[in-house]
Amino acid sequence: MRSLPHARPPRRRLAALLLGGTAAVGLVVGPLALPAAAAGTASTVTASGNLGKDGVLKVQEKVTYSGAAPAQLTQRFETRQDLVGGRQYVQTLSPFTATVGGAAVTPTVSTDKRFTEVTVPTNGATEVVLSYSVTGATVNLESGETALRWAMLQGLDASVQTFSATVQIPGSISYVRCTAGAPNSAVPCRSAAASSENAQTPVFNDGPRGPGEVVVVDIGFPAGTVAATEVIDHQWSFGRAFSPSPLPLALALGLLVLGGIGLVLAHRRRGRDVGAGGQVARVAEFAPTAAGHSEFRVVDDVRPGHVGTVADERVDPIDITATLVDLAVRGHLRITELSRASAFARADWDLTRLSGGDALRPFEQALLDGIAPEGGNVLVSELSSRVHGSIVRVQDLLYDEMVQLGWYEHRPDATRNRWTRLAVVGLMVAVVVTVLLAAFTTLGLIGLALIVLALGLVFVAQEMPSRTAKGTALLTGLGALRSDLLSHPTDQMPTGRELEELSQLLPYAIVLGGSERWLDAIVASDADADADSTDLSWYHGPENWHLRDLPDSLRNFITGVSGTLFSR
Repeated sequence: MRSLPHARPPRRRLAALLLGGTAAVGLVVGPLALPAAAAGTASTVTASGNLGKDGVLKVQEKVTYSGAAPAQLTQRFETRQDLVGGRQYVQTLSPFTATVGGAAVTPTVSTDKRFTEVTVPTNGATEVVLSYSVTGATVNLESGETALRWAMLQGLDASVQTFSATVQIPGSISYVRCTAGAPNSAVPCRSAAASSENAQTPVFNDGPRGPGEVVVVDIGFPAGTVAATEVIDHQWSFGRAFSPSPLPLALALGLLVLGGIGLVLAHRRRGRDVGAGGQVARVAEFAPTAAGHSEFRVVDDVRPGHVGTVADERVDPIDITATLVDLAVRGHLRITELSRASAFARADWDLTRLSGGDALRPFEQALLDGIAPEGGNVLVSELSSRVHGSIVRVQDLLYDEMVQLGWYEHRPDATRNRWTRLAVVGLMVAVVVTVLLAAFTTLGLIGLALIVLALGLVFVAQEMPSRTAKGTALLTGLGALRSDLLSHPTDQMPTGRELEELSQLLPYAIVLGGSERWLDAIVASDADADADSTDLSWYHGPENWHLRDLPDSLRNFITGVSGTLFSR
């Protein structure tokens, strides 16, 4: 017998099978529901605050976890908020207390300059209550009112599904608002309002929020309702330390004006030359000898080294070089220009000590002794190693003679050094004062003004040597001699004595100016085409040297000697 095929199950049996399968899966997977929150997600955070008239805010924050609670709750409170102008609001949090599942636990608190971090062990409980007090959250407004500004939710290490907060306040309010989101967000929270039933308890709602996000409440109060507890810490910045605000700027400008007047008065009192009463001390003159002729005469034994030191209060290289030329003209030295080994070789000169016929000043004697002993000689290229110590001695003697001859009351270099030391000390003090003012105040501009004045004193110190009446009269005479050297005709020297007279005035022209025109006069006095290597008693040239070569030779000599004597 043929077997018949199985019959298709009826529809009600298929439905039963499907329902049974679904039930079986349900036993394995669980009941159908919304996805459970991940561990460490707080389903709700509820904060309640109580603000006293003294401005201290007391906060109780309840965190309820959905699902399994993490091993600990960590919350980070920011206790410094940046303001413009390098300032910060600073809040102080009182000791924290906490309960976990109704049981008290001890939270761990750590602080740094900007944050306070609180860690509470959950012990597996899903409800954590954290309590603390805040001082510094009530601030002054420009309108004269006060405001409470505090992040009732901040720095939590868990996501928050819903957040709500209430703040009990001691009186009427001017406004209520809040912001939410990342720190420093300006986005309004979901809702912020004063309860219509009880205006003294503003209510705030927001969520969801991610880990570390904030909800900041901002409640304004009429003046006198709540005490302001704000603490403002001024952070150092260059702009604040050297603030150009009216007070420090006015003080700095006033100090500069008064200090500048003081420097001028100090110079007028201590550094001003004594008046000569119209007296003029002639240094040298062109004395007529015949019609259209005159000779150069030195008055009162004033030497070129004296001239330069009286003129600018310093012993300069040109003063020493002009003294060497003067000693040669007077017969105490002979300058001999040596032939060059090649066209590009360095020029050199031989200085030979001679027995001059007139008396020497002490500084001149020291210079000659330093160059070469009696009858000896030295090359200019060798001077540096031989006379460096002697140059210091020559300078000292010249400064001493400034006082001995009555031209200065005190040595110019000693006066300069004394005032310069005072200026340097003043500069160091000004720098220290500036550092202190900049570090701890906004008056750094005053320190800068002091530094400017100290630098001004460094400059004024160089002008403090003052001449006596005799020195002032001599300075006036030097001005007259300079004018003569720059304007007197160069072709009026006595006939037959042109080279002698022109040579005598040349050292003074080297110091005071006009040497070029007098060198040209020496060249013009050469009436023959023969070599002139020995025509001058004080300057000899190499073979085939002519007087027309003297300007270049002497310029090279002055440059070479000045550089050699004062090289280090």
